[in-house]
Amino acid sequence: MVFLSLVASHSQLDLETVAQISASADGLAAASVNGSAAINGAVVLATCNRFEVYADVDHVEDAADHLVSELAASAGLSPEFLSRRLTTLEGDPVIEHLFSVGAGLDSAVVGEREIAGQVRRALTQAQQEKTTTSNLTRLFQNATRAAKDVGSNTDLGTQGKSVVSVALDLAEELRDEASDWSEQDVVLFGTGSYAGATMALLKERGVQRISVYSHSGRAADFTAKRGGFPLNDELLPQALREADIIVGCSGGGHQLAREELEALRVEKHPLIAIDMALTHDFDPTLAELPDVELITLESVRMAAPTEQVMAVHAASRIVKKATAEFAAAQREREADFAIVALRQHTKSVLDAEIAKVRAQHGCSAAAEEVELAMRRMVRQLLHVPTKRARELAGEGRTSEYVAALETLYGLELDQPVAEKSEPMQAQGNCPAAPEVKSA
Repeated sequence: MVFLSLVASHSQLDLETVAQISASADGLAAASVNGSAAINGAVVLATCNRFEVYADVDHVEDAADHLVSELAASAGLSPEFLSRRLTTLEGDPVIEHLFSVGAGLDSAVVGEREIAGQVRRALTQAQQEKTTTSNLTRLFQNATRAAKDVGSNTDLGTQGKSVVSVALDLAEELRDEASDWSEQDVVLFGTGSYAGATMALLKERGVQRISVYSHSGRAADFTAKRGGFPLNDELLPQALREADIIVGCSGGGHQLAREELEALRVEKHPLIAIDMALTHDFDPTLAELPDVELITLESVRMAAPTEQVMAVHAASRIVKKATAEFAAAQREREADFAIVALRQHTKSVLDAEIAKVRAQHGCSAAAEEVELAMRRMVRQLLHVPTKRARELAGEGRTSEYVAALETLYGLELDQPVAEKSEPMQAQGNCPAAPEVKSA
């Protein structure tokens, strides 16, 4: 088993391309798992500014080629383009990357809080779609645990800001100093979870007049639950004419054109446009209009707080430690099949010898004493080889241990052997001797 990840984020690709890839995420995990024998499981993490797929694979090259092919077909991009632009990780770097992502260390705004929840939801979705494996489940659960440790043990957990909150900070710097948030007329585009988070942050800042527009017609339901005033196509122009701030969170492919806004706006009425959608809810050339300030995800990335250097270092140490511990635990599990094979081999020899003792002495007290002594001796003999197996596996040297078993015991360990939970028990009519725990 090897972890494999294909990564597309704000640091590798332009946000438009990331959005195009993210929009095609639905069904990718299932199609990949069902379509390739090299892929045992897959979990897709798609957020507002990143797309990542994590896979539990047997053959890295075959699995990577299949994932790229599936993704290219669904996103309408060429496999060659994706192969060049996606970052491919395998093995331990996959672990450290996901742990860093979950802790907010790889975000446009370092330490932002939203990503940890998105990591949890990615695993939940994979579990519901039955595309994950026990290895991937442990990976994502440990990533969540590392994120909690970062939040609890560093200042990053309290200093971290969401992408939207940083955008609103930028807007506050651009607003007229004499104006107050409570006096602002805001038009919010979108009704998804991103829009919901934006609505909550606007209310926290004291905004009282928030109108909501949705191309899908869901504004009424959205405002009924969260407050605000729903807009339809007839009411939108007047709302835009009076707006002080407009916020785009829909990414639905419908873009507010420069010409449309220019025709509506009252001269010398300042407007701040905050475009949080990857696919741009607002025409980027709005920034060229007089009295219009445009804030985009790129603006947010450039404004990411830099005063968190010490917190970032502390968080990075936690992530690296968690990565090393998880990687070692995974490697130790790789030796389980060899340990089980040795135990089963030893058990068969022990059972045969105990059968000889019983055949000679029956169910006598002497036979039971001999059996008890033999079982105690076997457990003591297995203790060191079992301990060494896990140590060598943790160092990535499982193959050396397997080779030693094959040489010393004549075992064939080409395929993992499923571990069975039943204890060593004697065969025959006599009651088994009491179990003796190893030290």
